[in-house]
Amino acid sequence: MTTQPPSSQPPAPASDAGVSRQRLARILFQLHLPAIALGFGMGATVPVLPEFALSFGVGPEQASLVFAATMLGGLTASVPIGYLLDKIGRRRILILGPVLTAVSAFLTASAGSFELLLLYRFIGGWGTQMWTLSRLTMIADTSASGSRGRMITSLLGIQHVGTLAGPLAGGLLAVTYGLEVAFVIQGVFALVAMTPGFFAKETMPQGGGRRGGGGGTSASAESFSWKALLAHPIPVMFLAQWLGMTARGGIVAGNTVFLYAAYAYEEADPATLGVLSSLMAGAGIPLTLAAGYLMDRFGRKISIVPGLFVLGAGMAFLGVTSFFGLGFGWFIVGFVVMQTMNSLLTGSWQVVGSDLAPPGGRGRFFAVGRTVTQAGFTTNPVVVSVCTALSGFTLALGVVGAAGMLSSAVLAFFVPETNRRSSASGGKS
Repeated sequence: MTTQPPSSQPPAPASDAGVSRQRLARILFQLHLPAIALGFGMGATVPVLPEFALSFGVGPEQASLVFAATMLGGLTASVPIGYLLDKIGRRRILILGPVLTAVSAFLTASAGSFELLLLYRFIGGWGTQMWTLSRLTMIADTSASGSRGRMITSLLGIQHVGTLAGPLAGGLLAVTYGLEVAFVIQGVFALVAMTPGFFAKETMPQGGGRRGGGGGTSASAESFSWKALLAHPIPVMFLAQWLGMTARGGIVAGNTVFLYAAYAYEEADPATLGVLSSLMAGAGIPLTLAAGYLMDRFGRKISIVPGLFVLGAGMAFLGVTSFFGLGFGWFIVGFVVMQTMNSLLTGSWQVVGSDLAPPGGRGRFFAVGRTVTQAGFTTNPVVVSVCTALSGFTLALGVVGAAGMLSSAVLAFFVPETNRRSSASGGKS
């Protein structure tokens, strides 16, 4: 009785598995190489951007708008890009994203006014979002639920390889040759990241729902309903995501945390901040990879709930350093704690979203998720700008830190585990 099932499906699954592994390896290679290049280019600008903004003679309230412009670009781009991903496919967007990033970087290097700088950063937000959404959707197209945590975090961990060297190179070259050189580096590496996209295969499910295993389920773009976004726990998850990204927006790519350092400490020059970023990026790679394993093995909330709480507490601690005028060493302590938690959180919301996204509407579903992410990232510099103008960095860092801790609580108590289905199937087999 146990010999019949094996004989009814002999070599087909093995050959299908072989083809699937080859297809997966090809997609990972074509996504990982651009991830390293884009990570390096973006990392090169991390220690330079605060000083570059200050060079236009603006105060901290205006300088924080440089980060807000990029986030606003990504925010406005998410839904149109998600729609295009489901209509024209993933590959074209994967190629166009780095091209737009390169154009934005070269224009930034030659910006003649602060207003033009904001415009070029806005354009860069579109390019970054095109790359992020297309790569995430392609991974969701080609990976099973039980491996998505490792797949997504490994991709982002690989990107940290570029981020590891980028700030060090950008900071040192900026000190030697000028701040603009960091953006030229970003543009060149963005063009390098474009090239593998020409060899990528389209992964968008075709109209007949062939990728489903059950008979007649269609995976076409028309099968997606926007009403699905109102089903529990999606709205509550998006609320927690927005709060969490409001806090993380201060640490991702340096952002307002480095802005605070640039204004508060003379020691925080681009070279110093670059070394600090590179060291933490390198230390964070094993944490990002470990988080993927933990999410696949023990559930998605195992790393994200404590990570958000500690990151928020670290942000609030920087507010304490501002209030008491503590030295640069205390800033480094807070920065290390937050970067450690940020590495643990990298890819977490993408994994949760991939659990919930319908095959026929992944592009649009991820677009809404990325809109929420960008809304949080945009909220961070806006809150910092307003609160700094009202009362200084103590209030600003305290407010965004509280958002991170509140996000942890909402996720812990009001959002169920999204990987429960794989746990249940594992228990029955």
